[in-house]
Amino acid sequence: MAGNSSKRGAVRKAGTKKGATVGSGGRGRRALEGKGPTPKATDRPYHPAAKRAAAAAKRPSSRAPVAISSPDLVVGRNAVLEALEAGVPALRLDLATGLKSDDRLKQAIKLAADQSLPIQEISRQQLDKIARSKNHQGIALKTKPYRYAQLADLLTRAADAGQVPLVVALDAITDPHNLGAVLRSAAAFGAHGVVIPERRSAGVGPTAWKVSAGAAAHLPVARVPNLVQALTGLKAEGLFVVGLDGQASTDIADLGLADRPLVLVVGSEGQGMARLTRQACDQMVAIAIDPAAQSLNAAVATGIALYQVRQARL
Repeated sequence: MAGNSSKRGAVRKAGTKKGATVGSGGRGRRALEGKGPTPKATDRPYHPAAKRAAAAAKRPSSRAPVAISSPDLVVGRNAVLEALEAGVPALRLDLATGLKSDDRLKQAIKLAADQSLPIQEISRQQLDKIARSKNHQGIALKTKPYRYAQLADLLTRAADAGQVPLVVALDAITDPHNLGAVLRSAAAFGAHGVVIPERRSAGVGPTAWKVSAGAAAHLPVARVPNLVQALTGLKAEGLFVVGLDGQASTDIADLGLADRPLVLVVGSEGQGMARLTRQACDQMVAIAIDPAAQSLNAAVATGIALYQVRQARL
């Protein structure tokens, strides 16, 4: 048996007895334990990034606090310049430090100064956070949130002008370019306001404002929780609800209700209006087009229909 033999290799050496041995008291275990995630460079006092951040914090700065994110933001040199030229209501112009100037940037800064907008220079990292993207070309325009009207305000506007009410209601128009074009046509042909639903619809933001060519500044837009309920409420006020549908048997030129208090309902080009919205209409009318064209863009159809209504009211 091992340990009881005189043969070489069979004798257990001293200190090699099996069983418990003297431990390290936990010192070895603590050495093997993890120390957690590595701190950020700016949180390590010895790191150059932390030293730069500490030095920057000591320097006086006149820069205003910067919001981390904003839903009302225009980014990119062309977009910002166009928004400023269109007179989109804005709060401030943000510029990244170290920008390479060009004619667009110079003109944007000039327009912002002419409009008495605050202009602040911030780091590119801050601008990345504000824009939630790095594709901002070093410039961002913070715009004012649009103030929506109440549904009753549209009727009050018609009454104050001594005119027969004409309202445009949009169902599932999700493209802000289309919304802006509708606002432009509605203002041009004497509508007293536009109604849009809160869901499945574009809102009046910088793009719609810009495309409207200033119409968004004076044409009220009511944003309602439920479009069908809004149409029902307008019907209760004495308005007739007429929907545009390419398959309708009555042409818009033959609409007998054109000179009455009217709501013109327009659906999206692809889906049209929802079933419940259609059921809320008193009459459906179509715009006669060449069969090869198949359909009209919602904004174009709205402009044509409003023109026909205006002609009938003259």
